[in-house]
Amino acid sequence: MKIFNHDITLCTHDREVGTHLYSGRALGLTKPEDKIQMHPALASEWDEIVEHYKQVGLSHSHDVIWDISLAEISHYPDHEACFYFFGDAVNSDDTHRQFFRQLDVRWSQAVEFVNSKNNFIHLAEELGISVPKTLRFDHLAAAKSCDTIPFPCYVKPAVSDHGFGIMRCLDQQALAEAFSRLVPEESLQIQAEVPASAFLNLQYRVTPEGVKPLLVSEQILDGCVHGGNRYPSNYEPWEKMQPFAEWLVKRGMKGIFAVDVAVVPEAGGINYLAIECNPRFNGSSYPTLIAQKLGIPRWSSVTYKTPKRSLQDFKFADLAFNPATQHGIILINWGTIKAGKLSLLLAGSEAEQTELGNELQARLKH
Repeated sequence: MKIFNHDITLCTHDREVGTHLYSGRALGLTKPEDKIQMHPALASEWDEIVEHYKQVGLSHSHDVIWDISLAEISHYPDHEACFYFFGDAVNSDDTHRQFFRQLDVRWSQAVEFVNSKNNFIHLAEELGISVPKTLRFDHLAAAKSCDTIPFPCYVKPAVSDHGFGIMRCLDQQALAEAFSRLVPEESLQIQAEVPASAFLNLQYRVTPEGVKPLLVSEQILDGCVHGGNRYPSNYEPWEKMQPFAEWLVKRGMKGIFAVDVAVVPEAGGINYLAIECNPRFNGSSYPTLIAQKLGIPRWSSVTYKTPKRSLQDFKFADLAFNPATQHGIILINWGTIKAGKLSLLLAGSEAEQTELGNELQARLKH
């Protein structure tokens, strides 16, 4: 039995997109015997999501704790805790970090170390894994004094989530604008843009037998921000990233983590460049695990904006996934409709996914 707490507010500085509503997307990962903590703001959507998951054949827990406080975990010592992120990347005090350290200090330390993009790049270089040209800085003043910036480039806070704070810079003017948005005391990196034909998300799962490949999908990007994923992928460079995966698990990593990889065609073949590690569940983890529960062989995950603010205002039963045809939609991050966004899985052939996406967007606009 598990207790799921997939609140993301300890992992991201982004407060503009209803991040308190993300805790509901773990519902599809649960089993009937599990418990799940969800924000009370999601309670008004409960009946609709239960009916939808019943229709698509997705079993889940009905034992909901309408409170996302970490303190709730201690009330259920017989349940294995499952978190979105095993740590605190937001707050300066140690209150929440101490909570995770008490649960598993090595896991907490591994997450904290590799959640820094600068640490990841340095480690990848030591392990002989190819990475883009990356300049690492301890603070903004050091970056401003650098005169070897590789334009075009990306300026990134060393610790960020789902693209928050990342800016593409073509010239010095754009670089100055990017610098103006950063916290002067925090570390950062400037990474050369790579001529990638695709970006991959390689997910791993830590088991008692060691680290195992979970799934590789191709990323759908909206600028610098993760917009979704597509499976299956044409590329599976597991062996390229294996040294890092094994290193991380030896240091105490547990659960699920992922590496983002750029696919760069070159004269001698494909070069795979490691970009960063997400030592946590990813946006792609939810459709991945739900698709595996339902045996869906081809899917994409998407996020659409909408003026609607409740599932009650959105008619979609006729588009819902049909286990017999392996075609249709499954709501993933359903609670964020209250903030004007909805994340879904589209199952079927590429043509069917496109058709479903077009129909969904039309319905969500009106």
